[in-house]
Amino acid sequence: MCGIVGLFLKNPDLEPRLGSLLSTMLETMTGRGPDSAGFAVYGAGGAGVKLTLRGADRASLADAVAHLESRLGRGVEAVARDTHTVIDVPAALEGDVRGFLGAEAPGIDVVSAGRRMEIYKEVGLPAAVAARFDLAGMTGTHGIGHTRMATESAVTTNGAHPFSTGIDECLVHNGSLSNHNDMRRRLEREGLTFATKNDTEVAAGYLSWRMREGASLKQALESSLSDLDGFFTFVVGTETGFAVVRDPIACKPAVMAETDDYVAFGSEYRALVGLPGIASARVFEPEPAKVYAWERH
Repeated sequence: MCGIVGLFLKNPDLEPRLGSLLSTMLETMTGRGPDSAGFAVYGAGGAGVKLTLRGADRASLADAVAHLESRLGRGVEAVARDTHTVIDVPAALEGDVRGFLGAEAPGIDVVSAGRRMEIYKEVGLPAAVAARFDLAGMTGTHGIGHTRMATESAVTTNGAHPFSTGIDECLVHNGSLSNHNDMRRRLEREGLTFATKNDTEVAAGYLSWRMREGASLKQALESSLSDLDGFFTFVVGTETGFAVVRDPIACKPAVMAETDDYVAFGSEYRALVGLPGIASARVFEPEPAKVYAWERH
């Protein structure tokens, strides 16, 4: 089943409220996915590349950061939030940092990379996950979230959404892909690597690959309608953009609301009822096989 929420702010005055609004939307979708939850927030840009790291606890993450600083011979800006820590490293050193973590920091995973994007996800009820990472206190321009009901795989943090396979790119998904194994092998031949067997990670990888080949986000989502087989609703975030697409059958529920201040997505309307100005919003069901996309620069 699963639940998806997304909020893209047009009005900068609402940016301090992004986290609190998204947190309420996420918690409302608990009934659609009580196993685990996650979210991506696009906040202030870092000096270099922001890597979101996940470990067993704060102590193991702090130890990994200390060893990384020793190896680099320089300090690393780090912000700890429960089992995740966001570090800001020069773009030119991203490969070295990933290599060090992979070789010398077992148990530490890189969840995402981006100039503005941070991703947090864990097993547990959505309200508890949001509270652990203080989602309500986060600010930014847009964010997406997901509550998972694990019907096809184990309840694990690695299986939680969002999935990210590119800089400032992430995706959440409700549905199931039937050709994800074939697509994974195809993408691996193109040089992509995957951390899980989850079909959603394949969908994220597909979009990253298409955009690396020169497609826009809208074009990548349009081609996904023919290249990815199954039933799905995708909500996607990029550094400046937010997009939604449903498969041609559109069997998964979806509702959107748009005002002069924001665009919002929910698997159910009740996820949107707490948003400011919702009573006067244009509320609509996104059409099958149609890409809806917004950009903010």
